Amino acid sequence: MPAGIFITLLGYLLGSIPTGLLLTRLFSTVDPRTAGSQNIGATNVFRTSGKTLGILTLIGDVLKGLIPVWIALQWGITDQWGIKADQWIALIGLSPLIGHVFSIFLGLKGGKGVATAVGVYLSISPLAVLIELFLFIAILWKWRYISLGSMTCAITIPFLIAYFRSDAQAYFIMSLIIAAIILYRHQSNISRLLQGTENKWKG
Repeated sequence: MPAGIFITLLGYLLGSIPTGLLLTRLFSTVDPRTAGSQNIGATNVFRTSGKTLGILTLIGDVLKGLIPVWIALQWGITDQWGIKADQWIALIGLSPLIGHVFSIFLGLKGGKGVATAVGVYLSISPLAVLIELFLFIAILWKWRYISLGSMTCAITIPFLIAYFRSDAQAYFIMSLIIAAIILYRHQSNISRLLQGTENKWKG
């Protein structure tokens, strides 16, 4: 089995681990799937189970995206089966995100993928993530909507990936797919933003 396929499968399984749900089952009486926004991500865990579990969920979800890509880069993935090395990396980068959003452990349901995407991008272009962090903070400070900041960063980071990683077109295509998935998972947030009923961040 080519290393690329092995790490892709590993990435999907790792991404499928519902970090927020596991943490709340261990250290809280609140099920994030039935409380707040009913999402297993860090923001909802933060709001419904407290700051510590929210931060731990964020770290865990970021690591789910970072670890598979880091392994692939350290492994030294090469061209295999007519697929170039950067295309393997892009496929591996998508695998934990898809696992997080469509978890095999939750009946192909899951989170919205933002934190896991951050982990993927950290492995590929830390500078792009740093720039997006400032953009996210600015949006959160101005409008107090985490969802708006998350979606804006998802939409804009492909341009930074195209600039900083112009050596690998596959990364740009990967970032477009990630943006599409994140926007798809934020449909309810978009509706609430348009209606003026989206929850503002009070942390």
